[in-house]
Formats: sequence, structure tokens, C-alpha cells
Amino acid sequence: MSEGTVLIIGAGPAGLEAARTAAQLGANVVLVEKRDRVGGTPDESNYAKLTHHFRDADEAIGELAEAATSHPHVQVLTNSQVVSVAGEAGDFRVGIQNGAGAKTVHAGAIIVATGFQHFDPGRETQYYNYYSFSDVITIADMEGMLKAHQVVRPSNGQPPERVAFIQCVGSRDRQIGNEYCSKVCCGIASKQAIEVKQQLPNSRVFIFYIDMRMYGYWENELYWPAQEQHHVNYVKGLVSEILAKDDRLLIRGEDTTMGRPMEVVMDLVVLSVGMEPSQGTRQVAEILGLEQNKYGYIQAGGPTHIDPVATSRPGIFVAGAAARPSDLDDTFATAGLAAARAVATLRQPVMA
Repeated sequence: MSEGTVLIIGAGPAGLEAARTAAQLGANVVLVEKRDRVGGTPDESNYAKLTHHFRDADEAIGELAEAATSHPHVQVLTNSQVVSVAGEAGDFRVGIQNGAGAKTVHAGAIIVATGFQHFDPGRETQYYNYYSFSDVITIADMEGMLKAHQVVRPSNGQPPERVAFIQCVGSRDRQIGNEYCSKVCCGIASKQAIEVKQQLPNSRVFIFYIDMRMYGYWENELYWPAQEQHHVNYVKGLVSEILAKDDRLLIRGEDTTMGRPMEVVMDLVVLSVGMEPSQGTRQVAEILGLEQNKYGYIQAGGPTHIDPVATSRPGIFVAGAAARPSDLDDTFATAGLAAARAVATLRQPVMA
């Protein structure tokens, strides 16, 4: 058993948790990461606090990284990418390329944990003048501001008096093909709205939404506290456009509760962009020969269609947001299951 190896692609939260669990179960782990450091999107995008417990992101991800990378059975290969795979469950031969050249790793099982990317609001339809007005930002941009305690208007460096969040940007949108709900955006916007009010108590914060989708305990942990304790204004409505008005931003749309047109002026607009499969997820799926669904995520379910970590190829498993939009609870749950399934695969006899 100690000679069995699980190869994990991606060292974000899913990959780190899968590595820690597989190693604790007795497997040797090779963790492959294309960046020069582990931590994934929370690290790369400078997350401030994690939804939904408001834990400091650096601290939480740092603990996770330390638990995985300090384990004696875990080998971390940074600045590295998987470029080929041959063989089958129990006997995969994986080609890995890095600055030092190429090498082949023999592994009994593989876990794909390549994560997601944030929707680019200017990619196709130039949503809400994201590339035209510097005071239109995304929730990823806002995370960096909150982390630095510098929530300001990029146009002039001044703290905003009025801040608007616009939900479902790049999600639940048939026009661009992202028909799914990205699951976390409502919670993240509510978390960030609370943080904005904590850092700028005199500001007014609005969230414009189609439906507020609060999963699990988020209703009481985020939605109601944002309104009752921090006086965030939730407005059920559809925003059609954002225009310049003097040195501010004019939001036009429809207040769907009142059934009438809406025009409001804001200093800073935050687009709650959804999740999409990362380029790494798409590339790795091609290299490993894994089926993808119509949105580009790795098709999970396996032959039974009810296994959340099985892929179309036996011995290869998927964890976290490489398979579907996921919050951190989902990510850790599927990472642990993928690790258990991978280790179980190592224990199966290899057929001649």
C-alpha cells in the first residue's frame, strides 16, 4: 500500500484537501501545480475573508496548505503541468513538464482538482461597461480592495458613498450559454456587502438581484445579518445598463417588485460574476480524455450517474469546482471522497 501513488492535478483548496486526506490514508501523493505556489484561486485572487465563516483567507488556506505540503508522503511539483497520460487504473504513466524538463510519474489513480475561473463580464457582450468605466468592478476585484482595507473608487481613489452589487453576471444566462446558477455569488455579495459596511460604515450598499439563493445556513449567517445588522438594501430588479452621469454611474433597469422603471446613481458598481471551468480544467480534460458537459466542466457521475467524483475514465476522479460550481463546503467534501476513492483504487489488484 505504501508504494501506491495518487497524482493530483491542481493545488487549490480541492487539491490540497485531497492530498492531505490521501496521504493520511497511507498513499504517496504527487501534487502538480502550474503556478509557483499552492493555494489556488483564494490565493491568486487575493481573497479577504472566506464565505461563510468570515475566516481570514490567508490564514485558512495557509493552514490547509501546511497540513498537505508538510506531510511526508506528499511531494509538491510547482511550475509544472501534466502533458500526457497513458495506461489505466492502477497503472497510469503521467508525463509532467516543468522548467527542468520532462518526467514520467507512475500513479495508480489520478484526481483532477483544477478549479474554476471567474466569468469575464467583457468577454462577449461587454456587460455593464466593465471595460469602459473604471468604477465598474467585479467581486474578485472587490476581494482585493477588502483585503487591503482600501475600498475606493478606482477613478479617483476616494471611498464610495453609494455601492451597488449586481447579481447573476455570467450565470443563469441563456444568451451566453451559462444557464446554470454559480451557487456562491449571492452569498459572496452579501459577505462583501457586510465587509464594505464594516470598513465604510457611512456608505450605503445595495444588492440588485433576480432571486437571492442562499444555500444551507447562509440565510441566517449572511442574508439576514446583512439587512438587520448592517442595513444593506436588497432590491429585486433587473439591471439593463450602466451609464456615465457626471462623475458617477447611472444604473438603469426595472424594479420588478414595484413593476416600474428604475434609475439610481452610484459611485461604485460591483458585478457578481459567476463561475466557469478554468482553462486548466478544459486542457486537462482533453489530455486525460475525460468527457466534459456542455458548459466545459468535467462530466461527473460515472456509470451510475450518481457518483459526484467519478469521471468517464476509471481510476480518474474529480473534485471541487472542476466538476461544477462549488462552495468550499462542497469542495472539501468532494475532495475527501475523491481521495478515498483514489486510495481504494490503489488497493485493487491490477489486471494482467
